[in-house]
Amino acid sequence: MTDTLDIQIQKTQKSKLSKVDIDNPEFGKLFSDHMFLADYRDGEWQNLRITPYQHFTISPANATLHYAQSIFEGLKAHKNKDGEILVFRPDANAKRLIKSAERMCMPPVPQELFLEAIDNLVALDKGWVPDKPGTALYIRPFQFADDSFIRVKSSETYKFMVITGPVGGYYSEPVKVKIEKQFTRASKGGVGYAKTAGNYAASLYPAKKANEQGYHQLIWTDGQNHEFIEESGTMNIMFVIDGKLITPPTSDSILPGITRDSALTLARDWGVNVEERPIKVKEVVKAIQNKTLTEAFGIGTAATISHIQTIGYEGEDFELSPIVDREISNKLLDTLTKIKLGKAEDTYGWIRKIG
Repeated sequence: MTDTLDIQIQKTQKSKLSKVDIDNPEFGKLFSDHMFLADYRDGEWQNLRITPYQHFTISPANATLHYAQSIFEGLKAHKNKDGEILVFRPDANAKRLIKSAERMCMPPVPQELFLEAIDNLVALDKGWVPDKPGTALYIRPFQFADDSFIRVKSSETYKFMVITGPVGGYYSEPVKVKIEKQFTRASKGGVGYAKTAGNYAASLYPAKKANEQGYHQLIWTDGQNHEFIEESGTMNIMFVIDGKLITPPTSDSILPGITRDSALTLARDWGVNVEERPIKVKEVVKAIQNKTLTEAFGIGTAATISHIQTIGYEGEDFELSPIVDREISNKLLDTLTKIKLGKAEDTYGWIRKIG
């Protein structure tokens, strides 16, 4: 852990840790004792501090409430057998937050500030890192506009914050998804590649409609003709067709996933034939019908690998191969999990140790 920035730390008077079950947490509902905050004022990030986790007040005219100038990241920390805390690729998250900030007309959070905020906060709340298989400490850095001004313009003041909390699995079972051909998650020229709150707000209604039809999530298609596959729910998506690992290329409508990048790196090093290219919906459906599609999965921070068991398309549900038979996705999940837990050698420099 580095300590070159002046971060003021106010510790909680009474930890909540003894009153909660961190080994069986519901995803996203339990939060650790402390949080990190920084203010952007007069052209610089200042007042760096860690305080007890608490509510805070904002103006009813807060610019984020009205114009959604808000971005975030998500990453995880695990505990190895020696009790060290391992964070997976936080430098990549820092760089992606900077790209999101640029697209949303926000001042970037310097990588050093991003990393030191996480280092100090996670070190302080290291007791909150669970070690039960399938659990982790979820880390949520986020940035939002802080002006009290309702004219449509970019804010001049901002807050950068980090909160954490123990989490279990995002999905408890292989998922049933539907190929979406009416609603759009993101469009060419838009903000789909930025991790901004509005993208997720736009997905809620179509996801709810899919839930009502018995699906866990959607497979998003392009916003122009709904001809090409883009993402799966809140994750990137990959297919194995004829032994090839195929995934849509990142673009201005597809988030550049960090777990996605990690999986492609591993697969290429294993000698897997990897293709990053546009994938037509019709190609996927035909491959299912021909039984040349052997694996389909979402990939992202929350679930790492989320196996897709059923794909719905135009009123018909297609059942995919048994999970146990899926060679590439299971190997990716096993390898990524072992690297994150310190059980496999980190030859890529992906792990940052804390404490």
